[in-house]
Order: sequence, then structure tokens, then C-alpha cells
Amino acid sequence: MPDRHLLSAPSVLAAHVVAPLRGVAQSPLLPILPLALAELGVRELSGNNDGPRVETYLAAVGLKKGQPWCAAFVSWVYQQAGYPKPRTGWSPALFPASQLVKKSKPGVVFGIYYPELKRIGHCGFVVSLTPNWLLTVEGNTNGGGSRDGDGVYRKRRHVKAVHAYADWRTKTDD
Repeated sequence: MPDRHLLSAPSVLAAHVVAPLRGVAQSPLLPILPLALAELGVRELSGNNDGPRVETYLAAVGLKKGQPWCAAFVSWVYQQAGYPKPRTGWSPALFPASQLVKKSKPGVVFGIYYPELKRIGHCGFVVSLTPNWLLTVEGNTNGGGSRDGDGVYRKRRHVKAVHAYADWRTKTDD
């Protein structure tokens, strides 16, 4: 099944996202995902990396409207949860060696590598996973999974599409 937009009504969202997270209630990361998921449905005003909510994400990392904002979204969510880091609008900066983890789990940040850029060019949060697929929440994407989209979406991505995972919940010395 290809990546697809999974925007849901709150009651459907609760059934499919909150219920599976009950098993990780002891995790200090639990505040991250509800904050990120609460942003589902945010859309750019004119399709040019703008609009009140998008500009709030960008401002959280010192960027002005018009800039790509997937990493700013990730940083804003951490800021709202009270974490001191990360604070960047540059997606590669979310993956320093000190924060990398080998295995994915809910709340971890994922990064997708783009050969034409020669770097990670898109990121978001892992919501849940199976052996081959990740369910994610990410900003500056669209129904097709673009890295230059128009809003905050839930996506289904194959694990082979992911280049790196970073966990900012416990390691913040970088």
C-alpha cells in the first residue's frame, strides 16, 4: 500500500493512536505524540510555507515564513513538551551521532535521505510500526509524501525509506 494521507476525526484518531500507546505509558516520550497528533490538519495558507500555524513552527527555531518547516515542526513539538532540544529548522541537524538510535519506536524522529540533496531532506515522528511499515506524523508533507508539502499529515512509510532515527527524549547533550 503506498503512502497515504490518514487524517482522522478525533474519535477515530483516539481509537487508532491513543489506544496503541497505552502499552508505552511508562515512557517519558508520551507527551510528544499527542502534541504532534493534535496538529493533524494544519495546512499552509497559500502553499508557500506560510500560514499562522506554520509560521509558529518556523518562529520556534528563528525562521521566517517561506522556509521549509518539517524540522521546525519536530522542534516545536519538543519545545511544547518542555524539552530543551532540538531547536533547528535544518533536518540533517536532527540526526547527530549522539542522538542516533538503531531501532525505531513510537516518538522517535525519522529522517529520509535524498540522493539528489546528498543529505536527509525530510523528517517527522514515528507513531507506530510493524516489521515493514511506519505510521508517522510529519509536517511540510502532503498526501503523496512529498518533502515539500502543504500540511501536517499522518503517513504510512516503508521502513526501507528511512535513513536514520534519532531519540531526543533522553539524550540532549549535543
